[in-house]
Formats: sequence, C-alpha cells, structure tokens
Amino acid sequence: MQTGFVGLGAMGAHMARSLHRAGLLTGVWNRTADKAAALAKELSCHAFASLTELAGNCEAVVICVSADDDVRAVIAGLEPGLNPNMIVMDCSTVAAGTARDMHAALDALGVGFLDCPVSGGVEGARNATLAIMVGGASSKPSARRWPSRTRKACRSIA
Repeated sequence: MQTGFVGLGAMGAHMARSLHRAGLLTGVWNRTADKAAALAKELSCHAFASLTELAGNCEAVVICVSADDDVRAVIAGLEPGLNPNMIVMDCSTVAAGTARDMHAALDALGVGFLDCPVSGGVEGARNATLAIMVGGASSKPSARRWPSRTRKACRSIA
C-alpha cells in the first residue's frame, strides 16, 4: 500500500520512519518544507510539494498533527487529490466531533476515514511501540477491505 505521511513533528517523523522500514512509505509532507525535504532525503522517499500532490500519489494517508484546526486544514488540502477507495488515518489527538466531521466529509467522497489516536509518546514513536486505538465505519462496500489494507501500516507504527 502506497502511504503518504503528513506531520513530521516529534512523533510523526518517527512514525514515518517506521512506515518506511515496513516498505509502505511513498512520501511525506510537512508545513515546514525543509523538515519534509530532510526526512525524504534520509529515507530516499518523495517530499511532496503539496497535500494535493501527496494524496494523488498514495492509496492511504497518515496524519499526525497537533490540533483540530490542523486536521481540518490538512484534510481540506488533501481533498482535491483524493479519490474513492483511499483511506485517511488520523493519528492526531482531536475532539470526537472533529473526527466525526472529517469522517462525514470524506465518506461523502468515497474516501475512508479512520480515527487512530496513539498513546506512548515520543519514545513509543521512536521505538515503534505506540498503542493505536482505531475507530471508523463507512457505508461504502470498499470499507470491508480496510482491515487488510491498514493492518500492516498500523503494525509498523505500533
């Protein structure tokens, strides 16, 4: 599964490295382009210039940002590049209402949304020992494939 990673902060960079070790990381994006370029160079993957470009080149996107408004902005930036049957996995810690809103917006596009908050801190991210609590549902028939498509990604991070 070609996976893009958004949000390369203290935890996100380590999580992206874990996806890379599992052979799943296609590329990265960060608000600070220099961070994305440095990690992409380290991992020999792509530093996408925009969220739309990242979405257009991936089957799944993992988000790890710091606040509800950031998640909303990232999903708005991804939206033009998303296509049906993609999966967006949000590992940020956000309000339940934000997760429900993002699910509804993406489900209307045929895009899966999984709320995947993590526990374990920076050390857990560095050591790939995070606990991931995954929740999500969809009315789309393609949702039946989510477990098989996301299991390896989640296992590589946690």
